[in-house]
Amino acid sequence: MGKKKEKVKKEKPLEKMTAKELREMALELEGIVGVHAMNKQELIEAIKKIKGIVDERKKRTDIDVRAIKKKIRELRELKKQAKEKGDKKKVEILRRRMSRLKKQTRRAAAA
Repeated sequence: MGKKKEKVKKEKPLEKMTAKELREMALELEGIVGVHAMNKQELIEAIKKIKGIVDERKKRTDIDVRAIKKKIRELRELKKQAKEKGDKKKVEILRRRMSRLKKQTRRAAAA
């Protein structure tokens, strides 16, 4: 009788996994609740906490993408109001401010 070769599943890094794969992994682990409501970054943090993995390098935590996007939504509303009033200068200022914030979110996502 021949020996069966065991397939060793090489686990890829958490950052490279999809949110769906991370959810499946989190469901298998004990102590993580609210898996389906978490986004990818929250899932990674929860799994690392349970497994005891410590990040050797920390990402910049001073950039909060959700807060920036909230600010962009507020500026978009102000821009709409300025457009209705016919204030072209204010519209241009708000457009540039929104553009800068969008660039920040892209840089934060790439980091």
